[in-house]
Amino acid sequence: MSNDKVLTKNIAKQFLEDEDSAVDLDEFTAIEDAAAKSLGKHEGVLYLSGLTSLSDAAAESLSKHVDNLSLNGLTSLSDAAAKSLSYHVDNLYLNSLTSLSDAAAESLSNHEGDLNLEGLTSLSDAAAENLSNHEGELYLSGLTSLSDAAAESLSKHEGNLSLDGLTSLSDAAAKSLSKHEGWLDLKGLTSLSDAAAESLIKHEGYLHLSGLTSLSDAAAESLSSKHEGYLYLNGLTSLSDAAAKSLSYHVGDLELSGLTSLSDAAAESLGKHEGYLDLNGLTSLSDAAAKSLSKHEGDLDLEGLTSLSDAAAKSLSKYEGDLSLDLDDIPESAAAILR
Repeated sequence: MSNDKVLTKNIAKQFLEDEDSAVDLDEFTAIEDAAAKSLGKHEGVLYLSGLTSLSDAAAESLSKHVDNLSLNGLTSLSDAAAKSLSYHVDNLYLNSLTSLSDAAAESLSNHEGDLNLEGLTSLSDAAAENLSNHEGELYLSGLTSLSDAAAESLSKHEGNLSLDGLTSLSDAAAKSLSKHEGWLDLKGLTSLSDAAAESLIKHEGYLHLSGLTSLSDAAAESLSSKHEGYLYLNGLTSLSDAAAKSLSYHVGDLELSGLTSLSDAAAESLGKHEGYLDLNGLTSLSDAAAKSLSKHEGDLDLEGLTSLSDAAAKSLSKYEGDLSLDLDDIPESAAAILR
């Protein structure tokens, strides 16, 4: 390895003396233990994502650093290094790790701050149980599958949980994750069984399902009937009238920005929804649909509209909430009515 890629004590000193210097810590692939010791005293964000290896001594030094610590270049981490980094306070980024031992997971569960492990492609049941004890946001976006046992463990995690790499979810896993408290990101799912939807309605908080490309009427009815909070369904490009009617009963913010068309019947239903409603994927809106949506209570996002009749504009001009429209994109006569 060439010396110019090694972060030496002198280079670290130069950075600490002047953070606005030309020193870019991310370009180094290795670090001297002495340099790590110096940087451990740094107050401020540390970007060391170029590092591909880290000695146990260096990890111990960096663990004393207080602020965001990015080590996204590491593909492996010794158990000793993991134990040291667990004492780090603030957000920790280890997004290139593709595997994590059970012992390392147990150590990192004690970390205080957001824990980013988006490179993990698999997680043992024991590791999942350990990580469930972590307090703070937990990012596991690299996982494409999750055992029922792991889902049961992660449901006990307190804090935001990102599992947006999952492309499928068993009914048992969905039932477990519904008990999770905090923001739940499952936007990698492209489909959801009716039973899974029935379980997830019990989840309290933000529910990110914007990867779904279709939604059965039964699933829509489940998601709307009891779920309270932010519901992301931005992957849907179409919505049946029955599903729209069900979703109109959802309590909280509702994102449907993937819809490219909306029937008059669906618009009439969604006009009864209470809360933020995102429909900025629509490029046109019928007069009847505009009239229905003008009765919506809450903020309404229609920034994607590029055509709008004067009659539709007159209806929307009566909107009592916060209406988002790009007036430069719609006909001038309609824009004049809305100004």
